[in-house]
Amino acid sequence: MPFKFTKLTIPEAILIEPSRLLDDRGFFMETYKRSDFAKEGIAEYFVQDNYSLSRQGVLRGLHYQKNPRAQGKLVRCIKGEIFDVAVDIKRGSPTYGLWVTVELTGENGHMLYIPPSFAHGFVVLSDVAEVIYKCTEEYSPENERGIIWNDPTIKINWPIENPKLSKKDAILPPLQNADHDFRCA
Repeated sequence: MPFKFTKLTIPEAILIEPSRLLDDRGFFMETYKRSDFAKEGIAEYFVQDNYSLSRQGVLRGLHYQKNPRAQGKLVRCIKGEIFDVAVDIKRGSPTYGLWVTVELTGENGHMLYIPPSFAHGFVVLSDVAEVIYKCTEEYSPENERGIIWNDPTIKINWPIENPKLSKKDAILPPLQNADHDFRCA
């Protein structure tokens, strides 16, 4: 079952559209196939799966893990709808501080690949959203970092003005003060 891979305006972030086999019983789809992903330059191995349930208006992010435990992510919404965001935080990159967004829904089945040198966040647009994502590194509390969701230099056009944030996410620093060592090669 083939996947459609679309490089976004920041080409390292990739929208992935799986094929679905539909019939009167429902559907079947592959959500990951290492050989197909490797052909598109996503040759990383996934070592951890995460699953979250969030209510409408909840914003999670912008999160990342710094080196040596930086995480690439393959994000998919299995129920509901999210506005998913990836921000390039590689210093020296021509797209540093720029972001891409896609709407991921349980209905469309699309996924977003987010490289390890990007911050990630999403806001829930539906009553409830269930999100699963594969990670290329295990969770490492000592390497966990983030950027404030409404950073005035990044200027993400979130579809919400007053999101529900965790206490931790509400006090994240702006990108200019973020603790990371991502650089262009």
